[in-house]
Amino acid sequence: MEAIDKPRHRSVDIGGLEIFYREAGAEGRPCVLLLHGFPSSSHSFRHALSPLARVGRVIAPDLPGFGFSSAPDVDEYDYTFANLADTVEAFLEQIGVDEFFVYLHDFGAPVGYHLATRHPERVLGLIVQNGNAHEDGLGSQWDSAKAYWADPSEANRARLPEWLNFEGVRDEYVSGLPERVRVLQPPEPWHLDWARMTRPGNLEAQFRLFRDYANHVARFGELADYHRTHQPPCLVLWGRHDAYFDLAEIMGYARVLDRLELHVYDAGHMLLETHSPECAAVMAAFVRDVTAGTGVGGPL
Repeated sequence: MEAIDKPRHRSVDIGGLEIFYREAGAEGRPCVLLLHGFPSSSHSFRHALSPLARVGRVIAPDLPGFGFSSAPDVDEYDYTFANLADTVEAFLEQIGVDEFFVYLHDFGAPVGYHLATRHPERVLGLIVQNGNAHEDGLGSQWDSAKAYWADPSEANRARLPEWLNFEGVRDEYVSGLPERVRVLQPPEPWHLDWARMTRPGNLEAQFRLFRDYANHVARFGELADYHRTHQPPCLVLWGRHDAYFDLAEIMGYARVLDRLELHVYDAGHMLLETHSPECAAVMAAFVRDVTAGTGVGGPL
């Protein structure tokens, strides 16, 4: 492994926020922007950075309120996905990234889709990993959330599942997993996530993002138009035991996108925790193939 392919860990100031990020690979290679979901951080990509660095410049930031990035109070920062995308745009500009592949997982999906719909010409390809952009993926487990979004009363909030606690964070990793897969999942990630989420005021920030997810769902028609019109090359990686997004979600992509590659694994919502080598190899091949077909980037 070349030294440049080893992960580096840095922080930059973006509008008064400290944004922590992991980077691997050379600047002349096409950028692969890895956007994590709830409740995790760039830590979830730790095993994929170096393999991907062989074909790209890999950038994995911690979004505001997550990981080792700043977690300002809700009175100091607007916790919406559109505003998170504003911060990521400013971050990319500061580190010199113009075009990129974007990895869309969980809460990272609405952030990435804001970037894609604002500037479709900047997106070289989509890598969707248990990220939602269609009604297909929102099964009955979302009924209480939809009721709350439609009527955010205290009564409807009380009907929401208890998820902003240690058990809820752990469930993101293990819920729905059969024992043969569950034993592959190390416990350290959810302990790290919970330690960072319990910074003062951060649980309310996370609830604000959950509430704003309704606006992401409301954009599904716009996202369908984006897929249909711009036809970005797309790689879908899916853990079939995901307790949050139904497997039917992948058919939403299959209906519209012409250049689509699908891989379904015996895994859960946090796919990279149990299947990182397999996924990293597929992602690297996808980036290499798309790059070869478009002439993007320097020598690989």
